[in-house]
Amino acid sequence: MKIIGKIGQAGSALWILNVWFNRFNKDTGYRGGNATNMREEFEEYGLPEPVMYAVGATKVSLATMMLIGLVKPKLARPASAGLATLMVGAIGMHMKVKDPLKRSIPAISVFTGAVLAAALAGDESDEQTVGLPHSAQVER
Repeated sequence: MKIIGKIGQAGSALWILNVWFNRFNKDTGYRGGNATNMREEFEEYGLPEPVMYAVGATKVSLATMMLIGLVKPKLARPASAGLATLMVGAIGMHMKVKDPLKRSIPAISVFTGAVLAAALAGDESDEQTVGLPHSAQVER
């Protein structure tokens, strides 16, 4: 089951980083309302530009923590739960502007991956030394 959580964790994190770094100024079929880029999308939602930057910085930070959480499991659960919470807001914004369900699919997918990651994340006692067999792990 942990592998499902890790897939959700990595997939959600990489998706967020792709959206905020690679697709920020690009038109996609998933933008809210009639927006053709991220700035216009936040305008469609009635949110000011500083909110866009705050949301972006938070999502990028949480996604980065999720990736680090693949090797430092203590970060996985809080980062994944935080991203899942933000994705509830993203889904709500799509509903606010009465987008068809298709436009919410990426947000729903990231939410689902983040929830799986948070629910199935191992705790710090599950952490093993990367690259070494279990028997080589130092006793704590």
